Amino acid sequence: MTIIWTIIIGFIAGVIAKFLHPGDKEPSGFILTTILGIVGALVATWIGQAVGWYGPGEGAGFIGAIVGAILILVIWGAVTRKRG
Repeated sequence: MTIIWTIIIGFIAGVIAKFLHPGDKEPSGFILTTILGIVGALVATWIGQAVGWYGPGEGAGFIGAIVGAILILVIWGAVTRKRG
């Protein structure tokens, strides 16, 4: 059940991040939006643990997933802008 919950939260976080940071060359579709949210949550957890905000085994949570997904979108936009 944890994996299903992670996918649902990841999808919602990805949709909110794409709403808050719109762009033309962003990943789209159900699968990529879900992956964006899940990776955003992982990035936020990793950064939070590195800074000391979260202990070992603690996750970033919903807001952290959104912030992490927005960070991924900003990086995605910078990389695709350089290519095009």
